[in-house]
Amino acid sequence: MTLAVYPRIGYVRCMIVFELPLPLLDGILVRALEEDLGAGDVTTESCVPAEAQAVANGTARKEMIACGTPVAARTFALVDRELQFTPKVEEGTKVAAGTVLWTVQGSARSILVGERVALNFVQRMCGIATATRRYVDAVPSSAKTRVIDTRKTTPGLRLLERYAVRKGGGHNHRNDLGSAVLIKDNHIVAAGGVRKAIEAARARAPHTSKIECEVDSLEQLDEALAAGAEIVLLDNMTTETVEEAVRRTRGRALLEASGGITLERIAELSRAGVDLISLGALTHSVIAADVGLDFQG
Repeated sequence: MTLAVYPRIGYVRCMIVFELPLPLLDGILVRALEEDLGAGDVTTESCVPAEAQAVANGTARKEMIACGTPVAARTFALVDRELQFTPKVEEGTKVAAGTVLWTVQGSARSILVGERVALNFVQRMCGIATATRRYVDAVPSSAKTRVIDTRKTTPGLRLLERYAVRKGGGHNHRNDLGSAVLIKDNHIVAAGGVRKAIEAARARAPHTSKIECEVDSLEQLDEALAAGAEIVLLDNMTTETVEEAVRRTRGRALLEASGGITLERIAELSRAGVDLISLGALTHSVIAADVGLDFQG
């Protein structure tokens, strides 16, 4: 059995509103299915009758934030449009171990063909959403701080991983190199200084782009503010230094704390007054959640 056996691309019959662009999503899923089905599914073809029908539950093995249901639905749709997919839990919901996240029904062969690919995506997305929620929940209710991701995503999977961050209650940083100006340490060295880099960016960047500049000292912060940076990234600063940066800035720019931030520091950085806390850990080293697919009966 190969993907070519299922050439028609359609929706699994279910009620799901997609906020993921299907042309981009399908490209990711088709590549994953082709990788898994390059030589067919010899096990399924050998021992499962072609006419066999099944009902299978996507089940959370541990407590987690549910995420990736639309991706699972689309995966099974690309395998067999006759499968019936039923979501059981709303995306972003905290669920207990044993909760059925979704059900898929129809050809047993088709379900088995799509099983691993669907679970691979769902497990990673649930893991990211769950980790994000932990960081978001650590922000004091009185704070204005947003928890945001970075571009430290798995190549080819940024669309799905950033969606999972949102479902975990976080927010997204710039999506790609062309979506915003972010002057980092190497740009500063190459440009000849903070002010020169900001002024050059302002002269060249589209009028719709805000200018963000990374700084690693209060002196660089002062220079960035004087040059008109609209967002300043405070890189690897102590909480005391961040507090001083907030005092010096006085609301003239958004302040983003970043660099080696742990869950334990979220509350103190939020209380220090930063607007944003960015964490590569939300996507680059998250542990996948434990989700299984169980045939009924």
